[in-house]
Amino acid sequence: MQPLDHKSHFINRELSWLAFNERVASEAINTANPLFERLKFMAICASNLDEFFMVRVAGLKDQLKLGMDRRDDKTQMSAGQQLLEISKRVHTDVERLYGTWSRTLLPALRREGIHFLTSKQLNSQQQAYLESYYHEHIFPVLTPLAIDASHPFPMLANRTLNVAVLLQPLESHSEVDPPLFAVVQVPSVLPRYIEISGAHHKRAFVLLETVIQLFIHALFPGHAVVEQACFRITRNADINVDEEGAEDLLEEIEKELKKRNRGAAVRLEVEQSMSPELVETLRDWLELEHEDVYSILGPLDLTFLMRFAAEPEYAHLRFPPISPQIPRDFIGESNLFDTIAKKDILLFHPYESFDPVVHFVNLAANDPQVLAIKQTLYRVSGNSPIVLALARAAENGKQVTVLVELKARFDEENNIVWAKKLEEAGCHVIYGLVGLKTHSKITLVVRREGDNIVRYVHLSTGNYNDNTAKLYTDIGMFTARADFGEDASLFFNHLTGFADPPAWNQFATAPLGLKQKFLDLIDREIEHCNAGRPGRIIAKMNALTDKDLILALYRASNAGVEIDLLVRGICCLRPGLANVSENIRVSSIVGRFLEHSRIYYFYNGGNEELFLASADWMTRNMVSRVEILFPVLQENLKERLQHVLNLQLADNVNRWLLLPSGRYQKVAQGTGDTPCASQMRFYAEARGAADKTARAVAESMIPRTPPRL
Repeated sequence: MQPLDHKSHFINRELSWLAFNERVASEAINTANPLFERLKFMAICASNLDEFFMVRVAGLKDQLKLGMDRRDDKTQMSAGQQLLEISKRVHTDVERLYGTWSRTLLPALRREGIHFLTSKQLNSQQQAYLESYYHEHIFPVLTPLAIDASHPFPMLANRTLNVAVLLQPLESHSEVDPPLFAVVQVPSVLPRYIEISGAHHKRAFVLLETVIQLFIHALFPGHAVVEQACFRITRNADINVDEEGAEDLLEEIEKELKKRNRGAAVRLEVEQSMSPELVETLRDWLELEHEDVYSILGPLDLTFLMRFAAEPEYAHLRFPPISPQIPRDFIGESNLFDTIAKKDILLFHPYESFDPVVHFVNLAANDPQVLAIKQTLYRVSGNSPIVLALARAAENGKQVTVLVELKARFDEENNIVWAKKLEEAGCHVIYGLVGLKTHSKITLVVRREGDNIVRYVHLSTGNYNDNTAKLYTDIGMFTARADFGEDASLFFNHLTGFADPPAWNQFATAPLGLKQKFLDLIDREIEHCNAGRPGRIIAKMNALTDKDLILALYRASNAGVEIDLLVRGICCLRPGLANVSENIRVSSIVGRFLEHSRIYYFYNGGNEELFLASADWMTRNMVSRVEILFPVLQENLKERLQHVLNLQLADNVNRWLLLPSGRYQKVAQGTGDTPCASQMRFYAEARGAADKTARAVAESMIPRTPPRL
């Protein structure tokens, strides 16, 4: 029998991520989704691939350049092997993605009277309009870049769209001379698509690069255009900062951000019409391998579809809007602090409103009894009401401490702006611990009530971002429990001072203690099974990569523990293997909302325990991030979380099952089965609970006829 720690028992992290993106792409094919929502899934899939190349592929390429070629600790694949497998898989995925665009989505758009026209489909009237539009709006912005001995290949910014042009002088050059080469960047400051008049009241659109190519000769008088085709470069965009040697972390990250658009090329996308000779020229200049080139039949960079899907007048082509409900425990309550003092309160976003969280910080900012506010910020919205409230709190004389994580990938610039504004307002801003990302989501409000000091705490699985709270499923909890308040104070003191990690009352934190806590909880289920009692684990997270936790789950499976994992994205565990993981099932839900909450359930011999966390079961969460795991102790809230887990495991609309092969299979509805889309069920339940509670509150306020004497 093979040992549990064998390479065949794991799935490579990068290939598992690609499997996740394939599930996203499948939603663009799914005709149960409205047409414009399918366009959004296309855009998300394309954006995901961009980030994958900028970070994951770039990291593997860096290993090869440094001669490291490290092997994946689970599957033992080298960096070179992973890059080859990634290239094979992504070439197939991209071909399938553009097949969906051309064979499925474009015809569906045409049926709705929406046409994306190529240059060959334009009539004379449309061409005349576009020529005028080009000279008035586009031509003044364009800058042709000649490339020759005195003009080396330019540093084209990451993810910009460009047109490669081959030119032949009309005079004074021999026909045997090689053509001249130039690049024209498609301006990102202009709209990506242009509406033109269509026939029979239909709407017609032309992409910006199509118009530029149609009249590109105007940029090169005295030359004939021999060939032109679009291309796009993806570059290494990861940030590497020597935090130990950095005197000012904010300043160092600002410097690194300026380099992001100039990183080494990791992918070249070209129009399929581009000649092999021109492709080779670009590939050679960019120092890329053949497998790094992606020839595309369709428009490069489909992320523009996200904006197009927001076009007005097409409500019937989108999901019906949902209105986040007032959380049931807040209906009829007039004082938020009094409500939290009475009981713990759970918030389930986006089905329940994020407004109480914003109100919590706003109320604390204005309340004269509040002495201090402390909060961690990882990703916040562009015009964050929470940040504005924190600034106002400092201006009102409160002690405000904010940990702004500057290293939140691709949100660094946004977070730098907010950090500076908070400092200007008088907040004490810290940037986390050296070598660690602070990924915890916690707010502490310290309030004087009579002769007592009361601490109010909000903890969450998701960010303090009012925008993503409408799109991501996350769970937050308010509490005024004294032991939670003490842990919250200890947590912030540990972040801001030099104190050793404290002995927690209820929290478990990373990087010290959290991983061992999970291992102990898994081992406890094994002990129950070994003693003849049932063992049960349900864990919901975004990703599962940590080898030690996977091996612990394998041991638990072999001991008879029944394990269900709800893992939205990457999963390196291979379920259903005899004598390894036959008692483990892995599900993934991909639907209208991004599954983001982390819930951990352990049967514990009937004394069930439930936890919420900011952390996934990834090695980075355990060893290189500051995370919080906290228990849910109130019985009605524990029951509610169990219901969330059970309903998701019953989902037969948006749930996928991970097969032992590493592939995913959509859960099929049986004959006569009632469709169960868990996300929409949760919204219906939130509406029903809010309506029921509101009616009860309204009835309690109706004056009763006094009894006759």
